[in-house]
Amino acid sequence: MTIQLMPRSAEQDLPNICIQEGLDCHACTSSTARELARACPGLPGKLITQLFVQIHTYSACARMHANFTQAYSEAMETGATPAIKKPMGTCRPLAAVAVA
Repeated sequence: MTIQLMPRSAEQDLPNICIQEGLDCHACTSSTARELARACPGLPGKLITQLFVQIHTYSACARMHANFTQAYSEAMETGATPAIKKPMGTCRPLAAVAVA
């Protein structure tokens, strides 16, 4: 998955761009907060605030800060944050080879 950043000139139009892409500010920040809670459970409030600012860098997103922190807290309270499982890789069996 590649992440494409929008040019800063589009910053003032960010909510319109998100709507065109089918994103709603509430759903976007809630989803991001739930993913953060899943990946990093138990973060202190100040760190959640800092991460919000780093994840949602556009000023148009700043108004959703309270939604982000609330969604993180709710995800932690409801236990809706299943642990991330590492995908199974291929492991070669360890076998001793007898050499004569």
